[in-house]
Amino acid sequence: MKITFYGAAGGVTGTAYYCESSRARILIDCGMFQGGRRDETRNKKAPPVDYKTLDAIVLTHAHLDHCGRLPMAVRDGYLGPIYGTPATMDLVALVLRDSLKVQTSDLDKLNRRMSRTGRSKIKPLFDEEDVEGAISRMKPLPYHQSFKVAPGMEVIVDEAGHIMGSGSLKLVLTEDGLNKSVIFSGDLGPHGMPIVRESEPFKEADMVIMESTYGDRNHKPLQETIDEMIGIIRHALATKGKILVPSFAIGRTQDIIYYIEQAFRKGGLPRFPIYIDSPMAVEASRIYMSHPELFDEEMVEFQGSGEAQRDKGFIHPTPTAEESKHLNEVEGPCMIIAGSGMCNAGRIQHHLRHNLWRPETSVLIVGYQAAGTLGRRLVNGDPYVTIYGERIAVRAQIHKLGGFSAHAGQSELLDWFNALAPDRPRVVLTHGEDDARSTLANLIIHRYGLQPFLPQYGESVEL
Repeated sequence: MKITFYGAAGGVTGTAYYCESSRARILIDCGMFQGGRRDETRNKKAPPVDYKTLDAIVLTHAHLDHCGRLPMAVRDGYLGPIYGTPATMDLVALVLRDSLKVQTSDLDKLNRRMSRTGRSKIKPLFDEEDVEGAISRMKPLPYHQSFKVAPGMEVIVDEAGHIMGSGSLKLVLTEDGLNKSVIFSGDLGPHGMPIVRESEPFKEADMVIMESTYGDRNHKPLQETIDEMIGIIRHALATKGKILVPSFAIGRTQDIIYYIEQAFRKGGLPRFPIYIDSPMAVEASRIYMSHPELFDEEMVEFQGSGEAQRDKGFIHPTPTAEESKHLNEVEGPCMIIAGSGMCNAGRIQHHLRHNLWRPETSVLIVGYQAAGTLGRRLVNGDPYVTIYGERIAVRAQIHKLGGFSAHAGQSELLDWFNALAPDRPRVVLTHGEDDARSTLANLIIHRYGLQPFLPQYGESVEL
């Protein structure tokens, strides 16, 4: 087998691993590049994969950087199955339809400007037919069962603990009477994540392709981060400011709501208005609740207690554009949770535009901010940012809460790998910026005596 890396190689977005054997060809993930203009350009160039002869696409989970190019694969002739866990299938449909909506809105605005200057309109990356074609090809992939995805290739999915439905994949290749296995970690969640269950490491493999997003550092302890968030919220409530939370609609929004509900429940916070200003996050929450079989023990207990019902009067979905615009007139204190998580699109940009210049505003950064994004500039302390062509002064309080990451920290990555290390597999580190994966590689060298391979875009490794 040869595996070629067409994304998440020297970066953290655009995951796509092309696996070829003498009998079959599959793609592990088919993700969108996210970040600055360079990444937008990369999305326009399809990887050199012949989608017409591809046997299968297998997904680790439903985040856009792992599934967002599926409509482009269909556009380019892909007719095969797209495998994912049942929860992943539900969330992928939501993600792709939302991605089309965002693309259409952004292109409409951009093309109006292009028309005024006499330039040609920009064509969309994909259309509704491509999106629905991808969704129609989704097939369920069960946890913990060997499942044939292509001739001579079987996949087993274990829990990755990242978001609802996420999985690590074990790809077993049978060729000439021999079996070889490759593990794709997918995005691994940290210990103690709410709602979803803990990651389940495999114990045997010939090769491990492992994420390294936070390979160079650990997160703050989760409880310390929760306490910090509660303190920030208390201060904002006292100053009657708005609390803006740019949040990923899938995973992070549900986690933040869970933590605040626990603070309500235990008396750590008085109940106050929380607006979920994201149609996608509202629907993702519904999908989460439709998969109780994937809840961890704490979530099962919380749901059974009936406490969640008390909070419904304080948590307000604002799915329509009119409801979202009305939030400009709502006075603090209140919290507005809106997408996107890196502030590079979506409704959060409108709220930042209206409130960043107000010193009583608090902005809670609760996730990873890729280089080139508006969120990264806020974290870096830029005194001014540009939103919709307007220069905005940053006078709000910007708080980075790293402990809420849905990715495992350095020690947790090594804990996951410990189960595999005795088998001495070949190690490939992906899905991390170069500093992060180089640091993790050095730890693996010194601790286990294994030399990881750090591929760049288009490089291959053979099993």
